[in-house]
Amino acid sequence: MKSKKNLSIGVFDSGVGGISVLAELICSLPKEKYIYYGDSKNAPYGVRPTAEVKELSFHVVNKLLEKGIKGLVVACNTATSGAIEDLRRKLDIPIVGMEPALKPAMALNKKGKIIVMATPVTLREKKFNRLIEELHNKEGVIKLPCPGLVEIIERTGGKGIEIQHYLKKIYASINMEEVTAIVLGCTHYIFIKEEITKLIDDTIHLIDGNKGTANQLKRLLIEHHLLREEQANGSTEVILMNSNDTSEMTILSKKLLEEQLNYLGWKGQLKYGIW
Repeated sequence: MKSKKNLSIGVFDSGVGGISVLAELICSLPKEKYIYYGDSKNAPYGVRPTAEVKELSFHVVNKLLEKGIKGLVVACNTATSGAIEDLRRKLDIPIVGMEPALKPAMALNKKGKIIVMATPVTLREKKFNRLIEELHNKEGVIKLPCPGLVEIIERTGGKGIEIQHYLKKIYASINMEEVTAIVLGCTHYIFIKEEITKLIDDTIHLIDGNKGTANQLKRLLIEHHLLREEQANGSTEVILMNSNDTSEMTILSKKLLEEQLNYLGWKGQLKYGIW
């Protein structure tokens, strides 16, 4: 019988955005095996009704469960907001989600506004608004919904003039001199950090929740005695799957993962598996 410790970690997102989370997980837990599923065919989740987000999330998670997973990372802020509570009620495995990294932004202890860039669904969900209330900083947070941005990132990989035009348009109404931090409240947005930095002052901090998610997963695996102790052939095993099952998507997914790992300074080796 296969030891639970040797099962994979399932990771999913509405598209390629969660690959940025996958990269952080690999850096933090290189001995683990990973199965990533991007639902680009149904992206973006961020403009869909909550009931539909739940339905899509369970559909993807069932595919991952069929492959055999010991833990689940919901690497999508929208799916976390809309579906994670139901997933936790129904599944008997450790589950970690995403939330906009407001706490780290506030921990900077700098006076000024905090922009939260996120999908419309994330910003309107009770989970996010409860977080703002708990932190007692409602007046200091600028909610910045970004409809259409996920689609552009899925199409371009997060670079180019189209991204620049979009960012200039959404930032136009904000006095950036009042801003101390921008929270990237969607995992796709990690891939446009470079484009954002071209438009903002270098005193503005860009913050995401990926590291916190990786730390939480590690804590839960230890708590449940599920941490993998050995690494096959010195390589981290990864399976990349997407509902938009094309060679172009496979190439883009690998490119984004390898670029992000390089950005994070990872020196290990990947071994790609087959779905």
